[in-house]
Amino acid sequence: MRYGAMYGPDVTFLGVDPCDLAEPASFAEADVVVVGAPYDGGTSHRPGTRFGPQAIRTTDYLGHNGSRPSLALRVDALKDLRVLDAGDVEMYAGDEMGSHAAIEAAVHTITASGAIPVVLGGDHSIALPDARGVARHFGFGRISMIHFDAHADTGNIEFGHLYGHGQPMRRLLECGAIRGDRFLQLGLRGYWPEPETLDWMAQQHMRSYEMTEIVTRGLDECLTEASAIAVDDCDGVYLSVDVDVCDPGHAPGTGTPEPGGLSARQLLDAVRRLCYQLPVVGVEVVEVSPPYDHAEITAALGNRVVLEALSGIARRRKDAATGDTWDPARPLLDGR
Repeated sequence: MRYGAMYGPDVTFLGVDPCDLAEPASFAEADVVVVGAPYDGGTSHRPGTRFGPQAIRTTDYLGHNGSRPSLALRVDALKDLRVLDAGDVEMYAGDEMGSHAAIEAAVHTITASGAIPVVLGGDHSIALPDARGVARHFGFGRISMIHFDAHADTGNIEFGHLYGHGQPMRRLLECGAIRGDRFLQLGLRGYWPEPETLDWMAQQHMRSYEMTEIVTRGLDECLTEASAIAVDDCDGVYLSVDVDVCDPGHAPGTGTPEPGGLSARQLLDAVRRLCYQLPVVGVEVVEVSPPYDHAEITAALGNRVVLEALSGIARRRKDAATGDTWDPARPLLDGR
């Protein structure tokens, strides 16, 4: 049976049709399947991201009618794509291994059906099962990752454990699901990790864009470089977005806020561009913690990150079918 939302009413993302991963016929024609991963057992500081999927699904001042026409991209992703919502995967915060196994199985089921999984977190520990689920279909080492985050999430043993929201990227590289030389991080800053972990990252040939480099070179230039690496000798790109990549003024409702990040505008533009230009095969939006949010600022950002990703994918497919090319400089009103 469809589980629905674990921590709220059984609603879907902005009113799209539901599906049940136990019934393959219910999502056989889907382009995208949204799935919730309400797990925060890997959190090291402020908890509450188990409520993130519900907040991302519902935080919008417009009607939840399964339609969102993009002014920028001239598509309605929720209509131009067949977007379905499978509800939340049952994830008990006290059972990390069982919860991770359940979300990996769900993501693999979605990917193997030909649809793109869009995972609503949850803390960032779910990146390990999410990306593994996609890699199981495409092949280990055949997908790259573009990772927006304030933190590298490449810790080894934290609080005596191998698994938590500060370690999924190390585990992904260690298991071979993602190659280190096709792992791109943007937005890092602050006072962690320590030099030993940075040395390990360099040994894996990771590419990490710290905010000082992004400010100096410009975000667009860094994205261009990262995109070229991501598509080289890979079959698809997995996009992982931790909302704490944004400055806490733009995303206060998160577990480990770090001042000095991207603006909401920069993140949305970047996600739109990447999903339009690259063969994205999976998306996750994590670390939205409603108990620490203010006026739903962070939940609204998470909702819009999903919409920008879907709109970029829809525009990419439309242009591929028609031979058109989206022009971001085009005026909203033709001839005006």
